[in-house]
Amino acid sequence: MSLETDLEQIKQQGIEKIKEVTSEQQLNDLKVKFLGKKGQITQALREIVNLPAAERPAAGKLSNTVRDQLQSLITAKQQQLATAALDRKLVDEAIDVTLPGKNYPVGHPHVIQRIIDEIEDIFIGMGYQVLTGPEVEEERYNFEMMNLPKDHPARDMQDTFYITSEILMRTQTSPMQARTLEKHDFSKGPLKMISPGVVFRRDTDDPTHSHQFHQVEGIVIDHHITMADLKGTLAQMLKEMFGDRLEMRLRPSYFPFTEPSVEVDMTCMNCDGKGCLVCKGSGWIEVLGAGMVHPNVLKMAGVDNQEYGGFAFGVGPDRLAMLKYGVTDIRDFYLNNLKFLTQFD
Repeated sequence: MSLETDLEQIKQQGIEKIKEVTSEQQLNDLKVKFLGKKGQITQALREIVNLPAAERPAAGKLSNTVRDQLQSLITAKQQQLATAALDRKLVDEAIDVTLPGKNYPVGHPHVIQRIIDEIEDIFIGMGYQVLTGPEVEEERYNFEMMNLPKDHPARDMQDTFYITSEILMRTQTSPMQARTLEKHDFSKGPLKMISPGVVFRRDTDDPTHSHQFHQVEGIVIDHHITMADLKGTLAQMLKEMFGDRLEMRLRPSYFPFTEPSVEVDMTCMNCDGKGCLVCKGSGWIEVLGAGMVHPNVLKMAGVDNQEYGGFAFGVGPDRLAMLKYGVTDIRDFYLNNLKFLTQFD
């Protein structure tokens, strides 16, 4: 069989194979098969040296013609495949500019954090500073400097998670009051502060209790601070949070770190004070505890309790959120249920 016949067969085979190609990879494989360094055209060119001298020019010209034809067909096929791929991509990625845009969900602060922020704003407006302290606390600050010595029966209500015999997860944010009292320079003015944060207690989880919850505790220490100052401060806070229509009352109570101590109630929002199941028919809902700072607390912090006095209070943002939004189970705040949480946005 002559070289001319071989080249013609290579040409026809190449034309047919190129027509059948459906992918870029198949086309590249054909290009290597026919035009590569070890391809069929290259092998045919190497056979020219074995021809008589008179036949070599014509054979060389024919080999180059076949090579150029196949190269042109391959280039055209490449453009065809690229055009087809672009057409498919345009169809797949088509955008209807007349359609409305997609709304992506935007996050918002947790409802408990919103209540804390609201409380902070109220007290900052009254000249208080906001201080935060460690959640892992020394027993000395958490209990003893709050007038709760070892074996005090009131500790049973605040039993907590101990890390060592002297280190625990704080049961209240009051330790920050003791820490601040130790450092405050009263020659520069009174102490007015609140301390928000997470607290921990070994408690049974039920609709109104949790082993972890939030507190905002506050303290004011200066000359001539009275229970009237305390009442006015708390009345202003509750007024800004719940509105003017609700009333507030103080009831005698007991806390180791205040004397005298009071429980603070406000009108039941569910029945407007008429009496219902929520307030157990009393018309009042307990919202926080407060009182005049016990002289022992001042003394242990190095403050002259004969010259200075003041009041302290502790409010639970979780409790306020339940009252404000009618939530009946405190555990709902911590379940990360977006359907529940987004209703407060």
